[in-house]
Amino acid sequence: MATSEPKRIGFSVEVKPHAYDPAANPELFEGVLARRLVAFLIDFVILAVPVAFVATFIFVVGIVTFGFGFLLYALLWPGMVIWAVAYYGLTLGSPSSATIGMRIMDLEMRTWYGSPAYFVLGAVHAIVFWITISALTPLVLLVSLFNERRRCLHDILVGTVVINNEARTAGLRSARRPA
Repeated sequence: MATSEPKRIGFSVEVKPHAYDPAANPELFEGVLARRLVAFLIDFVILAVPVAFVATFIFVVGIVTFGFGFLLYALLWPGMVIWAVAYYGLTLGSPSSATIGMRIMDLEMRTWYGSPAYFVLGAVHAIVFWITISALTPLVLLVSLFNERRRCLHDILVGTVVINNEARTAGLRSARRPA
């Protein structure tokens, strides 16, 4: 490029194909919805237990300080939000791309084009999940029943897919092979 020519400003958009084909690899999606629900319940308990301890501590402090400690309850809700976003961001952004509940249930989250999740994607995924679940409760789960990749509404909005991890997929593949 000559120095007299204008420089190109902007970026190019590369459209990537879906990395996971349910017709070619059905074992990636086998049983994902049911195990995903159990994983959510496990993660919910992991998130709720520390919050319950903090709420109990604030209650005790409130009693001991003749009511002044109850003002700390104002910090509980923002603390819960920060704790949940950090939990999802750190666990989904880990090398396994899965929360603790998802690891127990042999699941992992990937981008729709196959890359592992990262911190910001995990945090945004959690925020979009909580927004959609509070506004459109039944639709979040119903959407997953009508698409071949079993993606929930928030997965589609954020561009992710939840699949079986490599160990479970390999086990399902070997079980499908005729002897």
